Amino acid sequence: MRTPLLVILAGGASSRLWPLEEKSLIKFMGRPLLSLQLENYARLGLTRAVIVANPENEGQIRDLLTAVPGVQAEVVVQREPRGMGDALLQLEGYLATNGNQTIYVTQVHDLTDMILHQRMLTEYQSEMALAYLAGYRVSEYFPGGYLEVDGDGRIHNVIEKPGPGNEPSDLVSIVAHIHTDAALLLDYIRAEYAKPDKTDDHYERAMAQMMKKHVFRVVPYEGAWQALKFPWHVLDVMEVFLKKIDRQRIAPDVLIEEGVLIKGNVVIESGARLFHGATVIGPAYIGAGAIVGNGALVRESMIGAGAVVGFATEVARSYLADRAHTHACQVLDSVLDEDVNFSASCTTANLRIDQGPVWSTVKGQRLNTGRTKLGLIAGKRAFIGVNVMTMPGVKIGRDAEIGPTTVVREDVPDGVRVWVEQTLGRSERKQ
Repeated sequence: MRTPLLVILAGGASSRLWPLEEKSLIKFMGRPLLSLQLENYARLGLTRAVIVANPENEGQIRDLLTAVPGVQAEVVVQREPRGMGDALLQLEGYLATNGNQTIYVTQVHDLTDMILHQRMLTEYQSEMALAYLAGYRVSEYFPGGYLEVDGDGRIHNVIEKPGPGNEPSDLVSIVAHIHTDAALLLDYIRAEYAKPDKTDDHYERAMAQMMKKHVFRVVPYEGAWQALKFPWHVLDVMEVFLKKIDRQRIAPDVLIEEGVLIKGNVVIESGARLFHGATVIGPAYIGAGAIVGNGALVRESMIGAGAVVGFATEVARSYLADRAHTHACQVLDSVLDEDVNFSASCTTANLRIDQGPVWSTVKGQRLNTGRTKLGLIAGKRAFIGVNVMTMPGVKIGRDAEIGPTTVVREDVPDGVRVWVEQTLGRSERKQ
């Protein structure tokens, strides 16, 4: 039995990730997420892949594929974000050239234990069904698609967001799907797009139609699952990778001055420099060429290549992307994207006074982040001036500028300047 063709959905608009960009290209442990995922799948023998990209990330994805050995991957492009069904329809050209395939559909931004994929492949080899869908077992209501399953493990329907108390099972569909007849699946998807219904769940509706005539089986899963859907999820994914560090690994050319403390499981890449009085407490990752300055503290964090943790700066449970720059400040439970400047005496407030959950606005909707501690999320090239304080959960857009001594209480759009007006008063001598 031939190994399935891996289909990785890496397109879409990533609009819910603002002010961050392109979830498939966010770096963890110094490498893009897509690259790390491809290597994991290759270890299971899934070495043939088609990656569905979008026009914005296509070039970068093609470039990174040259650095992933042992994987034969092609890139197809979804021109507009029209849902998973449309993304899968981009396989038509590949199938026309290479013939019908068994496909394993996954999303680059879903992180699970490898045991799930092993189980999926084992079930596929049983040849008991036309398709196999992973079902994540939940103990409380989850706003997703629930699987209606009988006692033999056959799936009869996918019910999207049924509401608390109306769940048909305790199994939520996550995107780890094996379809043994890709051409048939695409026929059903095309039929759904031909209907007047304008919702974007064509893929789910196509599968529901197929289930009426063909056998779909569930593969239950109770392990770890972390999705990268909203910007604060970067911190959760970071934690997943940091926990995998099992020992200290320090490149031989790292400069470590006297008085530096490195404690716990820490990776420090080539060319990094740690100056006198610096402390790094694991699990932590320090990227190539990064600087941890005098008296600085890094704990349970990820520091990108060329980033600077400046003098007397504290970085705790935070993600600093490549070339982010800080100095004499506090970065707590925060995400600073590439080339962000976080100036002297700046602080990210990360805890509400009532210690309740931090909320965030995403595409006009207020969402509970599920985190009681969340600081700042800043997009690429944001410049935050000296002595700025940001309130919990605030997001600052790409290329935005925050003037000195500002308290940022709400999200700042891309490219916007925020300055506090200062007036010069005249003192009067008392007579």
